[in-house]
Amino acid sequence: SCGIYSGKFTPTIKCNIDDGGNITSLQSCEITDIDFKDKFTTPGLIDIQVNGFAGVDFHKRGLTAGEMDHALAHLAASGVTCVLPTLITASEKVLISRLETLDRAISESVLGPLMVPGYHIEGPFLSPKEGCSGAHPAIDMCPASKSLVTDLQDVSSRPILIMTVAPEQKGVFDLIPFLIERGIACAIGHTSASRHDIQAAISAGATLSTHLGNGLPHILNKNENPLFSQLGEDGLTASFIVDGIHVHPQSLQTYFRAKTLERSIIVTDAVSAAGKHLSPGFYDIGDVKIERHQDGTVRIPGSMYLAGSSVTMDQMVRNLINWYDFSIDDILLMARENPKPIVKGFVSDPSIGVPANLVHWHHRDGELHVRETSIGPWTIRPQY
Repeated sequence: SCGIYSGKFTPTIKCNIDDGGNITSLQSCEITDIDFKDKFTTPGLIDIQVNGFAGVDFHKRGLTAGEMDHALAHLAASGVTCVLPTLITASEKVLISRLETLDRAISESVLGPLMVPGYHIEGPFLSPKEGCSGAHPAIDMCPASKSLVTDLQDVSSRPILIMTVAPEQKGVFDLIPFLIERGIACAIGHTSASRHDIQAAISAGATLSTHLGNGLPHILNKNENPLFSQLGEDGLTASFIVDGIHVHPQSLQTYFRAKTLERSIIVTDAVSAAGKHLSPGFYDIGDVKIERHQDGTVRIPGSMYLAGSSVTMDQMVRNLINWYDFSIDDILLMARENPKPIVKGFVSDPSIGVPANLVHWHHRDGELHVRETSIGPWTIRPQY
């Protein structure tokens, strides 16, 4: 049996788990039974934006079930038990083909059905302006298209759960209610939208900001800009990349204070270059060549543009503790409770009969690390 700490608003429980990885019994216990300075267990964490991991690009032609299991196992070893694979901007034909290939690989994999409830489509209805487009191919950005959304959903056995759009793109205000009706959360990102357009997108149903602080023009008006407009809107929950590269830790602290932790989600925005033991060098995101540098930054070669991150979820947890002295409660709020509604019941609180998707933590060299992760019948341990 093990004690599970799910946060200050959820009773701390002890549970028994059968050989199939399902919880067979539960009983409440005192929080004093959990030793946060030694070993403890939490429910698994959720990452709603992952483009690839551990050398595997989710955009790859011919992506296999074995490659997906490799990436998902490494994600699990970093504390993630639920993930939204993310596809970036491409032409309509290519994007549809990539989603079909990705969905097939996940369906045929071992861990995919246990870890993947659906997808995050980031583009192509984004801003092609300098700074906004980032690593996305600006040439493929286009006005909003309901038919493309329908075509994408038609080739996938899993739902699209998030679509990131730029409010200033033509047709987006009509698209947002269409997305909401189909259970797709609408996020604002890669945008230079005015305050008026951001407020109009929220009125239409947008509820999220994608990796806020990034995908913005390099030069911003000091009084009115798409960053401040989103930070100040209580109707938007914002995701943040906590790698110290995409947003400086001091700036990120300001963002957390403005947005509040109750409206914040942490994401890796990981690419194929992400992972603990990957070397500096060249990797891919779709047809775009990217380079991981010695300091962990991932850029389009020869340019200043960031191209996703190499960070892992457990490293972001350590960053939050080391930079801001955040508590386990704070981390569970941003890495589980806040994204949980987006995944539509795929993730539930520990209860009898459900798989025990748990992360077992311990302290090593004075810092918090994943000891092992349980996903149903599977136990996955990090390689140190």
